Formats: sequence, structure tokens, C-alpha cells
Amino acid sequence: MSEKSGRYERSFGGLIGAMIITVAAVVGFVVWKGTFEGDATQEVLPVDWRESVEMAQDAGMRVVHPDELPDGWTATSVHLVAVGEAQWGLGALTSDDDYVGIRQQDTSLNDMVSTYIDEDAAAGEEFTLDSGVATTWQSWSDEGGDTGYSAEVDGDVVLVYGSAPAAVIESYIALLTR
Repeated sequence: MSEKSGRYERSFGGLIGAMIITVAAVVGFVVWKGTFEGDATQEVLPVDWRESVEMAQDAGMRVVHPDELPDGWTATSVHLVAVGEAQWGLGALTSDDDYVGIRQQDTSLNDMVSTYIDEDAAAGEEFTLDSGVATTWQSWSDEGGDTGYSAEVDGDVVLVYGSAPAAVIESYIALLTR
């Protein structure tokens, strides 16, 4: 009497069938999730940038910042290093969800422009802009539509940049103070 083992028989056809069923289940799940989930938008949480300005001032730094953000704008990020090479940054979204950022540090202008605008950013003309921190500003732009403006303020490079239209960034610069 021959006994069969308790294991099922495996075949190449069975393997292919199992793979097809698994792939179909994964594709079906992805299609179902995409259909019923809709756009996955993540809410941007505002940050308290004024507290960071106060901390910087307590550490002896004179950071460039607006007195108030324009109506509808949301501060989304703050960068503060008060020890060693002092650095300051404030990122905000405009009411149209365009980004505008400020960076201030004692470093090379080219390094800042490469980091925050683009490695291949083109320098525009210097111009005068009514601002509480500097009157002469250098414009910058890249092929992706980002715009930036730089000035030297007490030995630091200040860069105001972003995806917002140039006129919006220029009006923001007019709000800056120390």
C-alpha cells in the first residue's frame, strides 16, 4: 500500500496562477484606494516665529524679520542657530500657497543662492528697494520660476527668496526690520 504524503503537490502552473492572483489583488487595492481616498493633502501647521525672534535677540543676534506677516500668510518653518556660526531662517506660505523664505547668516552669497534658489541661478540687476534693513538689493532667478533678493546687512548675507511672484517678494522685503 502506498501512502501519499500530507503535502500538496506543487507545479509551475500553480505558482504562476498564485502570482497572477496576488498581482491582481494588489492592483485592485491600489485602484480602489486611489478612487475612494481622493487627493491626500497634508495640512500645514503654523509655527510661532515671534518666539524664535525673541530667542535670537536674547542671544545677541539682530535677525531680519517682518513685524507682522501679511494677511493670510502662515509661518511654516523657523531655523535658528545662535551658537557658533549664527543662522536665522523663516519660511512662510502666502495666501496663494506660494513659498517665501528669509535666510540670514555670515556665509558666501553664492553658497546661499546655490542652496536656496538654484545652483544655476542668474543674477539680475542691483536695485534700490525701500526696506528697513537695506536699500540696495541684488535680484536672482532660476529657470524653475524661483526668485530671490540678496543684501548685505552688518556683515551677514540676507536672502529673501521663493516661488511667489517677484512683486509679492518685493512687498515682503519692504516689511522687514531688525
